[in-house]
Amino acid sequence: MSSSPTQPEPVDPQRLKDLNLIDLFTEITDPRKRRGVRHQLTTIITIAVSAVCTGARSFAAIGQWAKEMSPEIATKLKISRIPETSTIRRVLSQLDANAFDSLLGAWLWLRCKSQHGLNVLSFDGKSIRGARARGAQAAHLLAGLTHNTGTVIAQTSVSDKTNEIPLLRNLLKHLAIAGFLIVADALHTQRETAELILKRKAHYLLTVKDNQPGVRKICKDMPWRKVTAHRTTERLRGQTFTRSLKVVAAGNWLDFPGVQQIGQLTRTVTNKDGKRTVEVVYLICSLPCHQASPKQIADWTRNHWSIENKLHWVRDMAFDEDRQQAHTGSGPQTMASLRNLVISLLRLAGHTNITAALRHYSWHTEHIPDLLLTIPERTLP
Repeated sequence: MSSSPTQPEPVDPQRLKDLNLIDLFTEITDPRKRRGVRHQLTTIITIAVSAVCTGARSFAAIGQWAKEMSPEIATKLKISRIPETSTIRRVLSQLDANAFDSLLGAWLWLRCKSQHGLNVLSFDGKSIRGARARGAQAAHLLAGLTHNTGTVIAQTSVSDKTNEIPLLRNLLKHLAIAGFLIVADALHTQRETAELILKRKAHYLLTVKDNQPGVRKICKDMPWRKVTAHRTTERLRGQTFTRSLKVVAAGNWLDFPGVQQIGQLTRTVTNKDGKRTVEVVYLICSLPCHQASPKQIADWTRNHWSIENKLHWVRDMAFDEDRQQAHTGSGPQTMASLRNLVISLLRLAGHTNITAALRHYSWHTEHIPDLLLTIPERTLP
């Protein structure tokens, strides 16, 4: 599986605040030897991002878009010479993809909006399965998505010799997460992870499952029958979804770093035939009751699960990611990074339907330079 050999040094977002994207690309280290370089790295990445804005799904599609780019757009993007597809593929597959993600994430971090003084960041992993068709190990990537803007401010590769747990901790060490709420699934319900989040002056909302049997038993044995539930119901595709959340103060019941509240979430799905399925999960949160109501916890939890729709589903449906067969070097991760960046850019530009936005830029390529050269307003306090 492709991955960067080392975790990158943290990037100070403040020095990037006045850079547009094309200026930002000059900060990326060129993996090639200087001798014989005909095309600047900034040119290649600018072309790749521009092509992905029109829906390009592969290195071949990026190369074709580059050849058909109008002279007017090339001038605006400061592109004087068009590289061959083989050059684009080779260079992007040699990038230090984790360092690339770190730089993009720091730049996008500046564009996150706060929500009542609290920024919510969800982490989840996704495998790019298409590489398996070529006999390669599928790239597995752990990404962090902001609830407020739907932008990706962190991503790293997970090699087959480790798992997401230590890599999430490494990301959290390098991100400016003070004042953030970190939301993650049960895999990351670890004492060391919770302690790190608190040390970084952030808070957590974590799911409790069987990988923490002692914690789960205490959560399950709480007096839930005496607790009033916060309920929501909605109909979607002929099914009825009911979510019921009960929350109690943790008190001295649970010995877990910083825990302030314990939640029991019951999800009931009723299909067209009246058949019901019920799932009960438990949550722990480091925010006290006066800072996080049951409704807020329910919303944060639901938005965390919607990372599948806001990021993974978009990359699969809009870019057909699971069928991409790039497998050389850091190619799979770099392509995923380009997709993350474009999705984030489009959302910051006000687009809510990514597929429709890609169609717009494929029809109106003259608008692409404005997208890349405009610095989104920095709204984080």
